[in-house]
Amino acid sequence: MRPQLLKLEDFDISPHTGFLPEQLPISHLDDRFAEWEHIAEDLPSLLMSRTLRHAVDSMPLLDPADLPDIRHYRRAYSILGFLVHAYIWESQPPKDHIPECLAKPILFLAETLELPPTATYSGLCLWNHRLTHAAETLAGSSYDNWNLSTLATITTFTGGFDESWFYLVSTVLEKEGASCLVHGLRAHEAIIRNDPQTLIEALQALAETIDYLIPILGRMYEQCDPHIFYYRLRPFLAGSKNMAPAGLPHGVKYGSEDFYRAYSGGSNAQSSLIQALDIFLGIRHLETTPNREPAVTDKDNKPGYSAPEKENSFIVDMRSYMPGPHRRFLESLSAGISIRDYVVDNSEDVPGLSLAYDACLAVLRAFRDKHVQIVSRYIIAQASNNRAGASDRTASPRRTGLASTDSKTGAALGTGGTALMAFLKQARDETSDPAAGSWGRRLLRTGPSLVYRQPERSNSKLRGLAENWVNDGDDKHVADA
Repeated sequence: MRPQLLKLEDFDISPHTGFLPEQLPISHLDDRFAEWEHIAEDLPSLLMSRTLRHAVDSMPLLDPADLPDIRHYRRAYSILGFLVHAYIWESQPPKDHIPECLAKPILFLAETLELPPTATYSGLCLWNHRLTHAAETLAGSSYDNWNLSTLATITTFTGGFDESWFYLVSTVLEKEGASCLVHGLRAHEAIIRNDPQTLIEALQALAETIDYLIPILGRMYEQCDPHIFYYRLRPFLAGSKNMAPAGLPHGVKYGSEDFYRAYSGGSNAQSSLIQALDIFLGIRHLETTPNREPAVTDKDNKPGYSAPEKENSFIVDMRSYMPGPHRRFLESLSAGISIRDYVVDNSEDVPGLSLAYDACLAVLRAFRDKHVQIVSRYIIAQASNNRAGASDRTASPRRTGLASTDSKTGAALGTGGTALMAFLKQARDETSDPAAGSWGRRLLRTGPSLVYRQPERSNSKLRGLAENWVNDGDDKHVADA
């Protein structure tokens, strides 16, 4: 049976804006939900004065079923996700019970949008942007006008531009990354038609687009200060899962429920774009092991994978933090056409095929090189400063929601109990494993991409800045940023 080509529109994905909606998110709900909007607008001041919990406790119970359409549902979900995290982490001790006036509506919205009832990448980055008034006046609201010079955030915890910039870099990456999805599906179509030349062109375009994303990611440094991110923003992004050291041993109860729920914090690992790239290119992420064997070849001298074969549970779990249609896209993508298999089977007969494929791996690895440098500066370095005796009162482990350390090894753990650097190093190495050509395998084993640009070197890949990472004492493996 001939494989079917996926259609982006079947999964609420745009060829122009990717996983972002083509229409800008609405900035305000109607007057029936003014109480939510007022608290969201005053969120930085309420947190500063530590009166947010009182304001939430005083909210009326509003019914989001009265909202007119999905754009309003998304706005309401974004607001309430901010309020849930603000309510939990406003001050110590953290609250392990969400009041009914907040719990009931976000549970309804979460079920409707097929998301967990907490702050997620969707609510923080996909549905939380607007055009500045000046940009909209000059050029209109078309997605062609969305960039870091024209966009602003709608809601923040802190009210500062560091937080806004942190979200908006991801928002713009999602928008510019839409072309990756188009080129990936064009590659699938070429395979269906057995057209290797078009496949080469699609892979070359995919590599160039991934390469284009790297300097956008690198702009994080321009307007987001690492100290402000680590000590002022990151505490509010912390989840309720594995947070016993920060004062949440069981998680959080929602409203009248008599059981605890536990969720990971908002994280770039919840981006569907990066997982889609991994799936397109046949990159597998396995459970972290301390002494991972490198990729091997099978009996036909084709690239293969070494044990263990168990998929990385954290990466798989992050799909449950993506909107339902986007999650189903990744699942359909995983079950469909394999670009890598076609490349391996045909590379000897088609000059340039394996090179085009390996170039995609190389630039994706370079993207992760840049990403890990950002993690190094924004988390590893800040955690090291804190460990060395930072005096800021917000640096307390209980205040920042830092994850615990392994009682046996002393290594700091991230969400899910995984040591940070071990995870990062292995995940980066796995980006190189599927290389189809012997030259590509040699290049990708010895260092970052040399195909499109020379990236700054590093030994690791990352999960996402908003995760509850702390330094595991392996600073020597992290490149200076």
